[in-house]
Amino acid sequence: MIRIMLVDDHKMVREGLKIYLATEEDIQVVGEAENGAAGAKLAGELKPDVVLMDLMMPGTDGIEGTRLCKAASPDSKIIVLTSMPDDERVMPAIRAGALSYMLKDVSADELAAAIRNAAAGRPTLHPMAASRMMQELSAPPKQKSAIDEISPREMEVLQAIGRGLSNKEIGEKLFIGERTVKTHVSHLLEKLGLQDRTQLAIYAVQNKLV
Repeated sequence: MIRIMLVDDHKMVREGLKIYLATEEDIQVVGEAENGAAGAKLAGELKPDVVLMDLMMPGTDGIEGTRLCKAASPDSKIIVLTSMPDDERVMPAIRAGALSYMLKDVSADELAAAIRNAAAGRPTLHPMAASRMMQELSAPPKQKSAIDEISPREMEVLQAIGRGLSNKEIGEKLFIGERTVKTHVSHLLEKLGLQDRTQLAIYAVQNKLV
């Protein structure tokens, strides 16, 4: 039995997926969450074989959610399942730990096959995602800058700091707790080699992030 978890902010989508998969004898939905942070917490408790992860969610999005899920349950395989054919999000999702990348217009049979492949460690990629990966692999290597190491969520926090927002205001704006904001700030300081919040704000302005 392949135990899967659903992470999507739309309850109707989660209900639809459960109906889709109910006919598959070897697949069992064991949990569901409405954003990446909640999904990661649940993944740590349930240790699912496969996680179906939406990308666009309030609070913690699918890319950061994928990273958190892999940290909480390293053996879980992540399938990004999104309605947005956005090739700019393919590589960040893969780098965060996603094994497969699919669009929500797949058939029930295609989704079930992707779940079985993921459980066996085999990726399934939408043609757009496969094309994006080939472009990345064939492109000449470029030297990474510190800003390339910043996650999308950390970038949002950095931009908010550049606008002069407090941790509380950032938390309210991004629908995350102050403690989470402080964690992101610490990661930013470490990744950018800066000493304090003021330097972060200056960095954001100098690099035209705000």
